[in-house]
Amino acid sequence: MSLPDFLTTETFNVILARLLVQVPDDVDKAEGSYIYDALAAAATEMVQLKIDMSNFLARGFASTTFDEYLDARCDEHGLTRRAAVKATGQVTITGTPGTVIPAGTVVATPADPMLSVAAVEYETTPEATIPAGGSIAINIQAKTAGESGNALANTINVLASSVSGVSSVNNAAATTGGQDIESDASLLARYLEKVRNPGTSGNKADYKQWALEVAGVGDAQVIPLWDGNGTVKVALIDEDKLPVGQTVVDAVQAHISPSSGTGAGEAPIGATVTVVAATAVNINVTATVIRTGTKTLAEIKTAFETDLTAYLQSIAFSADPTVRYVRIGSLLLDTTGVQDYSNLQVNSGTANITISAGQVAVKGTVTLSE
Repeated sequence: MSLPDFLTTETFNVILARLLVQVPDDVDKAEGSYIYDALAAAATEMVQLKIDMSNFLARGFASTTFDEYLDARCDEHGLTRRAAVKATGQVTITGTPGTVIPAGTVVATPADPMLSVAAVEYETTPEATIPAGGSIAINIQAKTAGESGNALANTINVLASSVSGVSSVNNAAATTGGQDIESDASLLARYLEKVRNPGTSGNKADYKQWALEVAGVGDAQVIPLWDGNGTVKVALIDEDKLPVGQTVVDAVQAHISPSSGTGAGEAPIGATVTVVAATAVNINVTATVIRTGTKTLAEIKTAFETDLTAYLQSIAFSADPTVRYVRIGSLLLDTTGVQDYSNLQVNSGTANITISAGQVAVKGTVTLSE
């Protein structure tokens, strides 16, 4: 946004010079004089006012505003910032058979004071009793919403609550689904999507906007008439461009169409709406690389995986989601430490990978050798 001239050309010196012109020439206006110092103070305040005016102007437009001002702008169009989402998963608790694990029992990742890493705490959601086998899998939910609750497998091994009879706790699989409160960039993108592509009584834009209103949804793809007249499928991915969890699917289904065809949700009467997580298509890459010698093979692999993930995220639910074989080759060749490569295989071949409606490409296994 370009600022008007009166906010960019009115500098301190310009304002002060104009004020001094208004003072008769027979009065001492030299720097350091009483008049000069008094007008300099006034000019300083005027400059600050123009800076404030620039900030006020920026707050009035969606593309340049932020925080609660963006919330207020979006509220005019019925948009609300998505709340943070708590991560969920399971832990296996081992101990004496018959031991009752109360609902709300706290388990956690270990803290590391030396690295200033705080423990991440989770609560068990149902009450459970350790069976005769000596162990039980129990659902857990992060105590605090946000991405910090997405823990890797085998990292939740602390029993923070005192439960006699428990000997160990561990999560065999990662906890997932945790998302931070929606960012300004994401909220702005939804705002622009709504005002530039307004919904009209249940068109594709409507379904996408309804899905995006639910916390945990990063993007949605609408597939009309997928199973005959009156049917609509809505596929979902999260902000990391990965398939969402079942909790988010259920929330979107309840928001759009909790009861098929009745119009009880946002969808119009007669529409049969099916909400699903996008189907992940793993992109597996193997190649032989010639190193420049500046990076180890492990460092090259890590850097390439980061770039591959970013590329796949950029095409998720796009107009052309095809995974290009030559693009992956370019990413590998552009990786720092790679001089050349050969035998590049993407999903065991050298062809592009077609991504169909309702699917999303995600990084699979990457195997680089010398």
